[in-house]
Amino acid sequence: MQLQPRQLRLIEEVRRLGSVTTEALAEQFGVTLQTVRRDVRLLSEAGVLARFHGGVRVPGSTTENLAYRQRQRLNEAAKLRIAQRVAHDVPHGCSLILNIGTTAEAIARELADHRGLRVITNNLNVAAILSDHPDCELIVAGGVVRSRDRAIMGEATVEFIAQFKVDIALIGISGIEADGTLRDFDYREVKVSRAILEHSREVWLAADHSKFNRPAMVELARLDNLDRLYTDIQPPEPFPRLLEQAGVQCVVAQESAE
Repeated sequence: MQLQPRQLRLIEEVRRLGSVTTEALAEQFGVTLQTVRRDVRLLSEAGVLARFHGGVRVPGSTTENLAYRQRQRLNEAAKLRIAQRVAHDVPHGCSLILNIGTTAEAIARELADHRGLRVITNNLNVAAILSDHPDCELIVAGGVVRSRDRAIMGEATVEFIAQFKVDIALIGISGIEADGTLRDFDYREVKVSRAILEHSREVWLAADHSKFNRPAMVELARLDNLDRLYTDIQPPEPFPRLLEQAGVQCVVAQESAE
């Protein structure tokens, strides 16, 4: 699902208010009730928002992520553009860590033509993608497998990652809040991600536009822990200022002109 600008604004408004009626949304955006209801239906089916009689609200809470299959479908085109740009910038013959998430999996697919890679991952989906790569040494972390998305987590995973120091960590995130914190939903997942940051010379975050101003419970790091941020559109305020202050290079993967 590729979100339209109006739908992005609608999501931001619902997140700001927590819940809002469809009539109020139609009046604010100057569109018909039918248009708002159609947007709300599409966004609720994607798991981004939750409908109730006469309105819409933020789904779940800061403690619960979207289901893996929903995350796979959400913003697929944006994730592909980000993955292609990240892969373009990854040099041949380097060492990488790819963590969990659907964007990391998209990046793994785009690395098929790279030569001399050494990749560590705690994501069995990434491992499956790269296992057929003829010129990639693949190292899979040990630990407990989370069945819903094939993530590998736990103390054994943290200890395994601590053995290495790689050139680049390619990570995803659930949310980037306006105070400059990078956040996720599972503290066990966050412990592994912190180990990845600690044992990488550079940290590249790949996050599509839906991650900005998205709340989540557990703090992973701050923007100044990053070297680069790859996204699909120019981040909204106050993020350009925060990125500049943190010294983070922001790379926007634009749509190619045809």
